[in-house]
Amino acid sequence: MSANIALQMKVEEVLHTVHDPEIPVNIYDLGLVYKVEASDNGHVLVIMTLTAPACPVAGAIIQEVTDKISALEGVTNADVRLTFDPPWTKDMMSEEAKLELGFL
Repeated sequence: MSANIALQMKVEEVLHTVHDPEIPVNIYDLGLVYKVEASDNGHVLVIMTLTAPACPVAGAIIQEVTDKISALEGVTNADVRLTFDPPWTKDMMSEEAKLELGFL
């Protein structure tokens, strides 16, 4: 397995530990993470969104994602970008998240 694939898997694993404080499901299963890229030199790019543009804890969530990724062995730079294109919808959630939140 190449170094960047292994690092990408570690990043995705740590993203499962970040929760929106208003929703009891992690941001990965909520479908808030649109893209995870890791390069061989340790640069990590995460493009993500929030459930609503006016999310009052946006800064805290982005900071937690950045801190957790930065703490991973092999990461030299964590670039976490916020986007609202495309807008998040409930359809982006994993089946597990939908079940947890009573949407199934």
